[in-house]
Amino acid sequence: MLLFRYLIYEPLELLGRYGQLLFSAFLTLGDVRSYWKNMIHQMVSIGVDSLPIIALAAGFSGMVTTVQTAYQLTSPLIPKYIIGGIVVPTMILELAAVVTGFILAGRVGARIAAEIGTMRVTEQIDALESMGLNSTGYLIVPRILAGILMFPCLYLVAAFVGIGGGAGVGHLMGVISVSEFMEGARLFFNPFDPVFGVIKSVVFGFTITSISCFVGYRTVGGAEGVGRSTTQAAVYSCVFLLVADLVLAITLL
Repeated sequence: MLLFRYLIYEPLELLGRYGQLLFSAFLTLGDVRSYWKNMIHQMVSIGVDSLPIIALAAGFSGMVTTVQTAYQLTSPLIPKYIIGGIVVPTMILELAAVVTGFILAGRVGARIAAEIGTMRVTEQIDALESMGLNSTGYLIVPRILAGILMFPCLYLVAAFVGIGGGAGVGHLMGVISVSEFMEGARLFFNPFDPVFGVIKSVVFGFTITSISCFVGYRTVGGAEGVGRSTTQAAVYSCVFLLVADLVLAITLL
């Protein structure tokens, strides 16, 4: 019975509560006046404030990928432009979105859970409800919409910076010139690759923000509970981000 409870009953119960919370939140989509200012604030916090760390991580990811690809392709029979043909699709299809997702899961997901969790344990959410405000619409919808809108922008920045970093380090190390790098990128470019990356980034943005809101909204136990929810939000977001990554790759590629 305990095995059934922990492996089947509790996960299904959490999934049902997660669906109920999202359904309740998105019923308020038409009432834009109650949350648009909060959504703008969340877009700045999620998008603009995350740009430096996203660019730094993406740049080094592109550099490392270029160096490691050049290390593997040591045969003189393999043209150097192959490096660009490997690094660019890797950044567009996988690294730009996943690296951005992991960083936002830790930075944004934990912050969202901490904010909403603190409001829950200090009864601020109950105060909002007593004033006639829909707490799910006021707190959850702006954060999810901001994640959906800003994550693709951060993904595009990460992709460009990663590709630029890869081409730059290859040129500086004398491994491959920028023109050869871009020749390989153009030769192996698939127009669907960036479309897939944008779709993935939208799904990741929704996954991270919605899970973090759900975990924060169900916080109990005072300061200790807030700390626990913060950790759970980051961990769950990373796990389900990987699951979504696999599902999207299987279904769309």
